[in-house]
Amino acid sequence: MNIFRTKDVSLRQTEMRRHLKLWDLILLGIGAMVGTGIFTITGTAAATLAGPSLVVSIVISALCVSLSALFFAEFASRVPATGGAYSYLYAILGELPAWIAGWLTIMEFMTAVSGVASGWAAYFKGLLSDYGISMPQALNGTFNPEQGTYIDLLPILVLTLVTGLVLLNSKAALRFNSLLVILKFSALALFILVGIWYIKPENWSNFAPFGFGQIYGGSTGIMAGASLMFFGFLGFESISMAVDEIQSPQKNIPRGIVLSLTIVTILYALVTLVLTGIVHYSKLNVDDAVAFSLRSIGIGWAANYVSLVAILTLITVCISMTYALSRMIYSLARDGLLPQSFKQLSKTSRVPKNATILTGVASAIAAGVFPLASIAAFLNICTLAYLILLAYGIIKLRKDKGMPKEGEFKTPLVPLLPILSILICLSFMLQYTKETWIAFGLALLVGLVIYFTYGYRHSTLSEEE
Repeated sequence: MNIFRTKDVSLRQTEMRRHLKLWDLILLGIGAMVGTGIFTITGTAAATLAGPSLVVSIVISALCVSLSALFFAEFASRVPATGGAYSYLYAILGELPAWIAGWLTIMEFMTAVSGVASGWAAYFKGLLSDYGISMPQALNGTFNPEQGTYIDLLPILVLTLVTGLVLLNSKAALRFNSLLVILKFSALALFILVGIWYIKPENWSNFAPFGFGQIYGGSTGIMAGASLMFFGFLGFESISMAVDEIQSPQKNIPRGIVLSLTIVTILYALVTLVLTGIVHYSKLNVDDAVAFSLRSIGIGWAANYVSLVAILTLITVCISMTYALSRMIYSLARDGLLPQSFKQLSKTSRVPKNATILTGVASAIAAGVFPLASIAAFLNICTLAYLILLAYGIIKLRKDKGMPKEGEFKTPLVPLLPILSILICLSFMLQYTKETWIAFGLALLVGLVIYFTYGYRHSTLSEEE
């Protein structure tokens, strides 16, 4: 049994249409990253983990993500293939490590879509409550019989809508996504421009109330905040998963990743500083933190605008990640590691039909049943695990194939930066609770069972052998 057999998956013939330009990729990345992290998680993380020093947590998270982005950029330039880290590792480390990365990517994007849908529902409920409207108790929260809630209906409804949009046509879905991203920027710009006049410096006086925390095994502090805010940057890798539909992928993927990540980091830092400046961090443990802070200073019209835009534009993250996840499942099916039905393309729009439907159904179930905090921690630990594999993969890529050629992206300071990335990812992983680790272990076990009972035997490499 050769579980480390490799496969060159770069620039294979694709049945999809190459129509996406650099601008489309930047908006795809921003659409994926700017969502629940900035509208919801910033408030929770400031209130419970880091206080105003959450801005430092954001910089640390951004540095960690930036390291991984460099690795993605070099892989995308040298091994351009659908499937992101999965395809890169298939060519370098072999089938089993690639499958693990692919499976963890599925877990990441599925739970990310679920988490964003939950954040969207929180904003929608906040807006409805202003008009005295509420959902029936049984349909108004994740499964918790003690509180009389059994399923959260609103996230399920929005994911049904998103799945339908992504099934229509990838170009149309991303054009709609781009319009909503621009609208989202208008709301955040309004928040910054209005909120900056209401900042009270005394709210920053106790800048790091929980301290720096611990590098390994902490539960509060700047490092714990960084491990949670990592959630806010996830989605940049969705760009590399659209390679089959990108014009000049070897040039445009690295540019799209770097530019979108830079824009999002600046935006997160500004919003966090204003947020903790106008409201004391201890009051921010709410699901609609940005709108809540505006209401707390009596600017209801701006709060309602932010809520309305959040309701509309959190959908962009669902679109971006549903789009990326369906392409991930398509890649695995095309290589035989998942059933062939998931690589079927619709006749007119040429999108992976069954993979998109599976993505929508699984994400809707998770959003309707599991609470947002649990979703965010599980998502992060899955992502950090496969980013460790990717960091090792870049070292192996240099060892096996040498330095990048002229015109290809080059990650600086290899192997120093990959080793640093591995240490930071391990530090973040060890900030999570035992329950999160158990969920991660069970998910990994399920993935291994699928590979050894189905994937290994049906892999296209098995057929060739």
